[in-house]
Amino acid sequence: MAIYKGAGVAIVTPMKDNEEVNYDKLEELIKMQIAGGTDAIIIAGTTGESSTLTMEEHEKVIRAAVEFTGHQIPVIAGTGSNCTRTAIQLSQGAEKDGADGLLIVTPYYNKATQAGLIAHYSKIAQSTKLPIIMYNVPGRTGCNLLPETVAALFKQEPNIVGLKEATGNMAQASKTMYLTDGKLDLYSGEDGLVLPLLSIGAIGVISVWSNIAPKKVHDLCESFFKGDLETARKLQMEALPLVDALFSEVNPIPVKTAMNLMGLEVGPLRAPMCEMGEENAKKLAGVMREYGIKLA
Repeated sequence: MAIYKGAGVAIVTPMKDNEEVNYDKLEELIKMQIAGGTDAIIIAGTTGESSTLTMEEHEKVIRAAVEFTGHQIPVIAGTGSNCTRTAIQLSQGAEKDGADGLLIVTPYYNKATQAGLIAHYSKIAQSTKLPIIMYNVPGRTGCNLLPETVAALFKQEPNIVGLKEATGNMAQASKTMYLTDGKLDLYSGEDGLVLPLLSIGAIGVISVWSNIAPKKVHDLCESFFKGDLETARKLQMEALPLVDALFSEVNPIPVKTAMNLMGLEVGPLRAPMCEMGEENAKKLAGVMREYGIKLA
């Protein structure tokens, strides 16, 4: 059985003005997501600024998400690393703290060969009982998890169940589904390609867009599952200008800017992330208003 089906939010990590994690705000955001129909919380991923969290913070943020969600919807913990030992440590900690699944990005900077990726993911999978969603985003990591490698891991390791697909390459995604007989739990990692990926067998999305419009993302997925393609298409198309604005600078700079514009007070970004450029921020605000989002 899939960890979840539908709209998962790649939730931001809110910060106080002094850049400490704001746990009260995180609880508020999680409750907002649940009320908006979000089907899963994905914590401590790229959008959650995991790369600038300390190990202690990383583990505490995951623990807090499990507590705040109260098992109403699944919590999937981002526990990937460019060090296999670190990924194992984080994954075992997340399992202990009650997470429902793991999202594990490919190694970054040092990268890996395809054989190295098989060894990396296999060692992690064998260290935990939790189901694992692999995360392929070569534009950020410089490392591409090829369809043959995904298929090998999916067939060899029982708890490797899914893939967050963020290559932007529909041909690669289609081949991945072909090689896994359509049984892989595929999730869109691109907010602009949710509907196209659902059409080839994806079962949901891990969404940045959902931080500011959870009901819209949920409704897109739900409409597709019910066979209402017209509504699903409308929701996808209407969101494209907003999605473009949310990725006009490096994620999560725009989405945190958007949330602050809405008065959600998620705080600053940690360096080397910086505040959004004035021109792009102005465009983002305009697109948000056109989409129907009320600004503070």
